[in-house]
Amino acid sequence: MSDQNHYLKLGVDENASFEEIQDARNRLVQEHSGDRKLVESIEAAYDAILMDRLRLRQEGKIKVPDRIRFPERLVEVPPEFTPIPTKQTPDWLQRFIDTPSRADILWPAALFAGTAFLSLSSAPVGLALGVGFSLYFLNRKEHKFGRSFLLTLVGLILGVVLGLQAASLLQPQLADLRIEADTFAAWVTFLVLWLIDSFLR
Repeated sequence: MSDQNHYLKLGVDENASFEEIQDARNRLVQEHSGDRKLVESIEAAYDAILMDRLRLRQEGKIKVPDRIRFPERLVEVPPEFTPIPTKQTPDWLQRFIDTPSRADILWPAALFAGTAFLSLSSAPVGLALGVGFSLYFLNRKEHKFGRSFLLTLVGLILGVVLGLQAASLLQPQLADLRIEADTFAAWVTFLVLWLIDSFLR
């Protein structure tokens, strides 16, 4: 079968573009889908045309458009995405801050709430238990007892000072609720210790 007959078989002329040849092939295969022999001859004609075009291209007899030969020239390179740098916390601060799990927040909260309730009857006993819980939770994270002791001591002093200052400012309201200043100071201390235990290392 000559090259000309392949083009006639698909119903296109020799100057047809690749897209026109492919469309003709697809249309004919769909029209004659019930006739297996005819479909095979259409496929054979299509393959023969492709092979002929490839040979002509390799011989330099077909000029390939630049848009096909050099498609990368037409593709616009998107500008490089540079994310906006987020302000990171300093390294020394990251060594102290922890991202706790839900359990690491709720367990200390429950125990400190229990000691706060216990401090209604005896603030010193509640504070002693709170200090013990704080030492335990901090030491469990890093296994550094000295650091745990230091953070607990800072939390205890800070909590007592803040609690007594707040109690003096809220004295009339606390008197109406029949809450003593040292009990209120213990509650503030438990809050400070819980924050240190949950969010510091």
